[in-house]
Amino acid sequence: MIRLEQIKKVVVSGSEDLTILHPLDLEVPEGQFLSIVGPSGSGKSTLLGLIAGLDAPTEGRVLIDGVNLVELGEDELARLRGERIGFVFQFFHLLPSLTALENVLVPMEIFGIANAEKKSRALLDEVGLSERTHHYPSQLSGGEQQRVAIARALANDPPILLADEPTGNLDSSNGKHVIDIILGVHERRGMTIVLATHNMELARMSDVTLALKDGRIDHPETANGTVGAAPDVPAQDAQTPAAGSSGQ
Repeated sequence: MIRLEQIKKVVVSGSEDLTILHPLDLEVPEGQFLSIVGPSGSGKSTLLGLIAGLDAPTEGRVLIDGVNLVELGEDELARLRGERIGFVFQFFHLLPSLTALENVLVPMEIFGIANAEKKSRALLDEVGLSERTHHYPSQLSGGEQQRVAIARALANDPPILLADEPTGNLDSSNGKHVIDIILGVHERRGMTIVLATHNMELARMSDVTLALKDGRIDHPETANGTVGAAPDVPAQDAQTPAAGSSGQ
């Protein structure tokens, strides 16, 4: 389970403090698929980075299965991320000097996973790239690179998958393919998935949609548990039940 308690993020901008996220609470039960939507600058990527332990909150607690990430040292945090969290970036972040297979192998080799090459090949097959294992990132399309990145994120069989705008750098055809892969991963593996997206087609397919605006949950929860929709999305497109509540 993912639980955020009164999370706040403030950065220094020039001579002033800039609040990226105002205090908020969020709980994502095991196996839930949560989409975070909102305009650029609303705090989506910041929130995702805090959940992943890639950034630290100014205030509050980030709990992954009861473990407070804020209290962990760098080595402990790296191990928890490696074992429990897979992360998919908008711009892939593949290692250019390694093949698709080698990119997927890296996290397995770091953690000493047995039969790593066999498992890496199986993951690339799962994302439809069994014929591209020995291609380098420069030889792959954007959609293929993102599929390699998804396979890499699944390398250590983590229970949590986080994705920051996974279709944001792709055309509609490749974006649809990536959406289908993410939905398939959720269905087959029962993973907890949290993603930040502008893609409302993808957001509508999630269990819950959480809308952010100016670092706050856009609307308070209603009595029936509906989470507020993004400003440019009709309210009826928001999914239920709610994932969290604002801490304003």
